Amino acid sequence: MLFRTRPLDVHVDLNDVCRGDGMLFVRDGVGAAGRGSAAVVMEEDLDALLDSLQPVDGEVPPRGHGPHLFGVVPFLPRQPARFVLPRTVVTKDLDGRCCVTVVGPDPSSLTDSAVDEAVAEALRAASPAVSANSYEVSPVTPVEEYLAAVGAARDAVRAGQLLKAVIARDVSVTAREPIDVHAVLLRLRASFGSSYRFCVDGLIGASPELLVQVQGRTVRSHPLAGTAPRTGDPATDARLAAELVASTKNQVEHRVVIDMVHDTLLPWCSYLDWEPEPSIVTVANVQHLGTAIEGALSEPRPAVMTLVRALCPTPALGGSPSAGAIEFIETHEPMERGNYGGAVGIVDRHGDGTFAVTIRCAEFSPDRRTARLFAGGGIVAESDPPAELAETQAKFQAMLSAIVRP
Repeated sequence: MLFRTRPLDVHVDLNDVCRGDGMLFVRDGVGAAGRGSAAVVMEEDLDALLDSLQPVDGEVPPRGHGPHLFGVVPFLPRQPARFVLPRTVVTKDLDGRCCVTVVGPDPSSLTDSAVDEAVAEALRAASPAVSANSYEVSPVTPVEEYLAAVGAARDAVRAGQLLKAVIARDVSVTAREPIDVHAVLLRLRASFGSSYRFCVDGLIGASPELLVQVQGRTVRSHPLAGTAPRTGDPATDARLAAELVASTKNQVEHRVVIDMVHDTLLPWCSYLDWEPEPSIVTVANVQHLGTAIEGALSEPRPAVMTLVRALCPTPALGGSPSAGAIEFIETHEPMERGNYGGAVGIVDRHGDGTFAVTIRCAEFSPDRRTARLFAGGGIVAESDPPAELAETQAKFQAMLSAIVRP
């Protein structure tokens, strides 16, 4: 597979490249957007495709630019990940530099005129129209069954069978007219610009949690666990944040996640550093306990997907011990998670990439008239089922506020 990369000297909003029918993975304006499909591969064929990518003109693009694949990793480790290589991908780095890359099977597909046409289509100006719609929001997982699963998980922790289990539920949004995905992405940008916003194969969301990032020898992760609502009132939010930090329940939930991420990454690293105490990470509707982790990878350094598979699902979405928690979820949680709780991100031909935990998300039907939303929480010995239900209600607001426009 061949590609050509060009620098762009115009302002580019990656959301407008994706629009409603492309691919997107971006945080604070940095990331990639893709259009069209040059190839679709399952995980076992990913390395072969990456190795096949070569510049048609011999010019190597700057690090972080060039062809990128967009990938979705399901929650269950036994399920394979799927990757899409766009025909056209626009990349933007921390310095604001933009490049466009066009991929093709042979030199004849990457002539000047073919590349010009692909670039023009990717950068075509488009704004979503203002419109009204009607919606019905309803639980998919019956609330009573969710509460029973939370109680069972709490009892399993109290009995010493688990340290933590994450129990989730889902709701559906059904619209009279197709939901404008481009408009949803722009609303997510306005409210959750510092989250990892994504649009891949109908999976759309704004995740605040970095699973893992590999850039050369540098590896980063920023796990979150422990949640409190935000009200919009600074004094109330500060009090809730202080209560979150002081909460034994939330500190235990967070410690389980940090220990697993640290212990998993450490064998691949020459050093690994992390914040001594968790900090408060705020998004528009909730606030979390978070701990930043960063290190240097040893040689030979692993590709980002190696680390994704080692970490996914984290105890923040599965539980601990991992195998027992996953088995408990499959037995007791009254829904099929699919991609929720897994990972979503991008990978380049060097094996570098960034993957976020697949939370604060929705799966859209092909006709865009239905969206399935997910939310969950970590259950430990002190968990209270009604309080856990309220936490999921707060987490649902991220996607509900972006979708529902009467």
